[in-house]
Amino acid sequence: MSPQTRILAGDCTVRFEGTRDRIQRGHVVILVKPDRTVLVHDADGYQPVAWLTRPDDVTIEHDGAAFSLRAHADSQELLVTSNDASGFESFAVSEAGVPVGTCPDCAGPLVRVRGKISCLDCEETYGLPAGATVLDRDCEDCGLPQMCVNRGESFELCVDYACESLSAAVRERFDEEWTCPDCGSPLRVRSPDGRIFLGCDDYPDCETSFSFPSGVVVDDCECGLPRFRTASGERCLDGGCEATPESESASL
Repeated sequence: MSPQTRILAGDCTVRFEGTRDRIQRGHVVILVKPDRTVLVHDADGYQPVAWLTRPDDVTIEHDGAAFSLRAHADSQELLVTSNDASGFESFAVSEAGVPVGTCPDCAGPLVRVRGKISCLDCEETYGLPAGATVLDRDCEDCGLPQMCVNRGESFELCVDYACESLSAAVRERFDEEWTCPDCGSPLRVRSPDGRIFLGCDDYPDCETSFSFPSGVVVDDCECGLPRFRTASGERCLDGGCEATPESESASL
């Protein structure tokens, strides 16, 4: 079920007990946000006349002709009672994001919000890997947007892992590309939980492993491992490599 914002309106008495006790009355609009935050607005509008941020609980009683609201957090309590109710509604809300396409399942709008892509209508969600750029073109197989992700090289893949797997693409390109600096065995691309890393093929006898950086390979390090260009500069696959200049190590 979509998160809901509830809106109550009318001639109300507002009582607040806590940091500063006060009683007010007026024609107000009360917003109850999905995180339970309660805001009571009057005609001035800029700042609420009363509010309680993320209270422990919110109780609303409504019978069509009148309503009451009680919000409680620690030693603070906000109580709103209608003297003459004029409205009580609930509206579905979502996170607002950058439009990136159309959902192939329901034709609803797809938006990017932080590290994910969501459909505003059917609420289907697709997580994005760190540093991913959403491209202005769709996957030929499923119709979802494509993304560009730098993991050793630039991969252009569908945002749906079930359609195209980033870990599978990295594995196909870089599995056994380098050798373990401790025992000489191949380094294998592994991703048991979605996190991509390089681990020694001789595990568990050799436990050497390296996180796979968000960047592209640009050169070989003096230690024999690859060097990556990342958002913060160049670095060796081994973040603690002594061959990495001090000026670069400080930026990692």
